[in-house]
Amino acid sequence: MTRYTETEERQTLRREVARLAGKYGRAWFTERARAGEKTTDLWLEIARQGYLGINIPEQYGGGGGGIGDTAAVCEELAAQGCPLLMMVVSPAICGSIITRYGTEEQRRRWLPGIADGTGTVAFAITEPDAGTNTHDIATTARRTDDGWVLNGRKIYISGVDEAEHVLVVARTEDARTGRLRPALFVVPTAVEGLEYRAIPMEIVSPEQQFQVFLDDISLPADALVGDPDADDGLAPLFAGLNPERIMAASFSTGLARFALDRAAAYARERAVFGAPIGTHQAVSHPLAQSKIEVELARLMTQKAAALYDAGDDLGAAEAANMAKYAAAEAACDAVDRAVQAHGGNGITQEYGMAGLLVATRAGRIAPVTREMILNFVAMHSLGLPKSY
Repeated sequence: MTRYTETEERQTLRREVARLAGKYGRAWFTERARAGEKTTDLWLEIARQGYLGINIPEQYGGGGGGIGDTAAVCEELAAQGCPLLMMVVSPAICGSIITRYGTEEQRRRWLPGIADGTGTVAFAITEPDAGTNTHDIATTARRTDDGWVLNGRKIYISGVDEAEHVLVVARTEDARTGRLRPALFVVPTAVEGLEYRAIPMEIVSPEQQFQVFLDDISLPADALVGDPDADDGLAPLFAGLNPERIMAASFSTGLARFALDRAAAYARERAVFGAPIGTHQAVSHPLAQSKIEVELARLMTQKAAALYDAGDDLGAAEAANMAKYAAAEAACDAVDRAVQAHGGNGITQEYGMAGLLVATRAGRIAPVTREMILNFVAMHSLGLPKSY
């Protein structure tokens, strides 16, 4: 008899992360967020247990696993009501890029801090005028005799206030027109010329979003990760964007699982008209539908992670985009149905459902919009003409 399941190691990882995050829980998480505090205690504890840097090679202080392991950690944290957005950014995006395209000295310098949580790295790609069109990046890097000078603006950059460095996506100055050749730089957040301002957001999260201003920042030559003049200059960038989509999918499915677990428990206990409300199909069927949709999204996420870890970047790109789309849609619907199952209690702070509406809705927008994913699938999967 053959049955599908994750490896015993992956299942054990999930159980241990869920147990650890369960000691904190949703109430602790939202209290920190509403008070403007950070979730540093949880961040450092998962690092001490080896979960934060599980995808970082062992020789640099990590666990030697793959992005599938990191995605499992991210999902289980969210499923306990403690989603950590910086897991998407620091170990998954920045850790993957530096591991694959950094020099040996760069790996030794930055990966251990990413793995143990003491050297968090933010990621800056989005710009006010470019939006989701990463080919229109205007942040420029000018070569000098001993390094680079960086100028530009970024927007919706997560956690730059708690990161020691930020991995900035720019373009070399001589490539301002024509085909994009991105240049990625590790920039200290305390460097002269870098400023950031918080963007007021409705979402309840300990991680803030920022505008980042880069004014004549002088960088040494070894701040550059990868070779912007290589034939496949986009490769380092997409080494981080595929994990980003996989992690975003796990973030969404974790939140969806949390909402469904709460809704199912409420539907079992809440009695109206002499019976638990879960006996009524108008309540049970929407939740069952979401359970199916979330499990389908989880399967596609696991496929994307397996392809990425196997080195199939092209296959991973298709699967990661599909996973991110499916997970965001499933999460939005699951939370909406969970709120509805709670009735009026669903919009109280006590039951903790309403805040998830904004949190999951963000998944349809970031890190890439659902419309751009549909463009990708139409063009690359279906062979339809490019629409933009």
